[in-house]
Amino acid sequence: MMIEIPVTEVGPISVGQTENTEAATGCTVFIAPEGMRAGLDVRGGGPASRESQLLNPLMAAQSIHAIVLAGGSAYGLGTANGVMQYLEEHGIGYDTGFALVPLVAQSDIYDLSVGDASVRPDAAMGYEAARLAMEAPNYGDGNYGAGCGATVGKLAGMEYCMKSGIGSYAVQIGELKVGAVVVVNALGDVYDWKTGTQIAGMLNEDKDGLRSTAEFMRQSYAVVDNKFTGNTTVCVVFTNAAFDKAQLCKIAGMAHDGYARCINPVHTSADGDSIYAASIGDVAADQDMVGVLSAEVVSEAIIRAVENAEGAYGYPSVRDLRGE
Repeated sequence: MMIEIPVTEVGPISVGQTENTEAATGCTVFIAPEGMRAGLDVRGGGPASRESQLLNPLMAAQSIHAIVLAGGSAYGLGTANGVMQYLEEHGIGYDTGFALVPLVAQSDIYDLSVGDASVRPDAAMGYEAARLAMEAPNYGDGNYGAGCGATVGKLAGMEYCMKSGIGSYAVQIGELKVGAVVVVNALGDVYDWKTGTQIAGMLNEDKDGLRSTAEFMRQSYAVVDNKFTGNTTVCVVFTNAAFDKAQLCKIAGMAHDGYARCINPVHTSADGDSIYAASIGDVAADQDMVGVLSAEVVSEAIIRAVENAEGAYGYPSVRDLRGE
């Protein structure tokens, strides 16, 4: 029997979030003090990432200590420096014999078009998010952490997009637990994967309802010179099942089915769509079964992200369209 559980109960991983609501940006930090095995699958054409090669099965490191999701595009990649500083101060890292080196991977969304483009997540914000993760975990769905400046449905311009955010979902079957946290910042629209109904994305001309980005694209095949108005969906899937890096890379790839079910268009050249898969336990479970569950929890987390977002920065949310 499968039951829903809080994403914070999947295993020994702590989550901290900080945001600058005035500038519309933030970061979300996942820390496993004892280390986590992790894989990565990148499907979008414009990722902003750090230490992604650590998760290649051919690389020496078998585990990492933290994953950072942040805003600021490539500018925000310095956020991990603060996370590393906090972890080093608290004795967490790979012992090289001369120093502890915390292994921290990171992926960022492009949110510079939402608030103040000159303000990005930095080392100070990363340090604080790491501190919160370890001392006062504060994960929440909505306009928090890396989801602070997230939006969706941007192909017709930012004036027709909607506010999105960060969302989570987790399930348990027997001893097995699988969860996902997703920052939904897509160029495209968001759909309820169970009904096929569009629930967020590009606003219509009157801005009182929705229209399809895919249909909008079909109106012309002329080359669009710059789609980088604020894209990329990033995600961490984690499980208490025991897998190695190669298996986790495959699970991350299967989890992208959750993106494809709920976001259209997805994996465009203007999105940096990335999914991390992390193993933080020792439960024996079938790799493909966990891959299937991962796609499902990702799909539900995407819906939670847009349904828990609040309208901000002049962009309406799902709640606003529904009159809630």
